[in-house]
Amino acid sequence: MVAVEHNEVVLAAEGITKRFGGIKALDGAHLSIQAGQVHAVVGENGAGKSTLMKVLAGVHRDYEGRVLLAGREVAFANPRQAQEAGIAIIHQELNLIAQLSIAENVFLGREFLNPLGLIDFRKMYDEAGTLLDKLDLHVDPRRSVSELRVGQQQIVEIAKALALDARVIIMDEPTSAISEREVEVLFRLIASLTQRGVAVVYISHKLDEVSRIADRITVMRDGRTVGSRACRELSHDDIVRMMVGRDVDEFFAKAEVARGTEALRVEGIRLDHPDRPGDYLVRDISFSVHRGEVLGLFGLMGAGRTELFETIFGLHAQSSTGRMSLGGAELHASSPLDAIEAGLALVPEDRKLQGLILDMSVTANISLASIAAVERCGFLSERRERILAADYANRLRIKTASQRQSVKNLSGGNQQKVVIAKWLATKPKVLLLDEPTRGIDVNAKNEIYKLISELAAAGLAIVMSSSELPEIMTIADRIIVLSEGRQTAEFPRATATEESILKAALPRSLSAS
Repeated sequence: MVAVEHNEVVLAAEGITKRFGGIKALDGAHLSIQAGQVHAVVGENGAGKSTLMKVLAGVHRDYEGRVLLAGREVAFANPRQAQEAGIAIIHQELNLIAQLSIAENVFLGREFLNPLGLIDFRKMYDEAGTLLDKLDLHVDPRRSVSELRVGQQQIVEIAKALALDARVIIMDEPTSAISEREVEVLFRLIASLTQRGVAVVYISHKLDEVSRIADRITVMRDGRTVGSRACRELSHDDIVRMMVGRDVDEFFAKAEVARGTEALRVEGIRLDHPDRPGDYLVRDISFSVHRGEVLGLFGLMGAGRTELFETIFGLHAQSSTGRMSLGGAELHASSPLDAIEAGLALVPEDRKLQGLILDMSVTANISLASIAAVERCGFLSERRERILAADYANRLRIKTASQRQSVKNLSGGNQQKVVIAKWLATKPKVLLLDEPTRGIDVNAKNEIYKLISELAAAGLAIVMSSSELPEIMTIADRIIVLSEGRQTAEFPRATATEESILKAALPRSLSAS
């Protein structure tokens, strides 16, 4: 790796234009990255951030403009060439092979070989274990990636980039699925990297993180570079105004809604731990939510939020106990189909794995959970399907060249909107939202908050899980806190504070210290 002095421009993009069919994803974008600095790139979904990063990392080859590495023009034929030149990227969308072990994923394509030319698994496991220790992830590197939660998989992605010993590390939403403790570990690691002269390009929608960690901020909008300034010169409102092109006063403020009748009640919900007999992933959870109410569910990673939602939705009927009622009538959801037919809908945490069929069109994905509504005489009506999809695509402002476009070609935020649209199309009585704004930009979050508020005002009962404290305090009428599978506190919106919620969310060993 060529040595680069601190503050020297190590990587630059000049006049980058990139098209996908008739869509111009980048329009003359530019970026200048200095060694030893954290350079944040922010913008709405669809602004071109991830596309520009993929150009720099050799994923996209067909573009106009120039990429300069240490002052010399380069044109990478593939990501492998970019990695060999010292550029690593941690993608927002997880890029792991679920069936392989953690170590095999970390060193995929760069396996250690013994003198006989065979893979040296012992060395791979040792090296992977060292990287995981740096990231404070204490799991066996022999463990299959498929056994890890989304946040743990995100840490493995970060370990892959560290293993490259890169001079430029691009981090695309690296904290979107990790806990606050893991965020602190990551930030300490980033500080260590920049001290050694490594340049870190940091993409995030969490502006509090950006303001805390970045030396410089570049704002993108509609495929263009709006501006680039030192972080200390920009306020939170300045950044938002540059991102969305309008004043922050226009942003979301939740309307008060009169609470209606009880929609869902759960009592004594327990979910068995799959590996520890006699232990539970979820233990004795009880709550109710009313029509017109947004009930917030907050907890750190491992608190049991996702497992609770899955249990309510009938995914763990054989290993769970407890009682549920919907609209006062007893509910027995022995499968997700039972839950859907009763009037429950679940927007899952992982949109790619659980929420979408990526090769299908936007229209087909939106109508997927409500096929009966678009049938005619037992056959699928393309006209009804198009009308249904167009309605929800317009309401959620899904950016797509065509409703026939494959959903895999949409930005992460627009993919998430398609998942939400799919479940709204079932016209549920109770909507369960598991991290509905994960990986979504400021403006898209604002639109979804407004939609949630409108749905509540129309009488829908909503239970929303989030790992972002400001978000849960903004949107929820009432907040339940989980810690290690237990319900530890409940707060009305009027009296909830970040300090009290976080204290209740911390495991007992930490909150007592």
